[in-house]
Amino acid sequence: MDDQESCMATAEQYVVDENGNKVAVILPLTEYQHLKEDLHDLAMVAERRDEGTISLAELKKRVM
Repeated sequence: MDDQESCMATAEQYVVDENGNKVAVILPLTEYQHLKEDLHDLAMVAERRDEGTISLAELKKRVM
């Protein structure tokens, strides 16, 4: 395991119940924020999945 893997392995912590089952995870705030952004991006992609597309030329016309 290299230094980066070692650092990543200790970045998350698990909360366990009395039987030792993992029931929650503790993440660094920045990692949590990145995960939220990724989830939001995926939701936007799913929401717009059926939208039509336009050509680059059409996009340039609309922007300018």
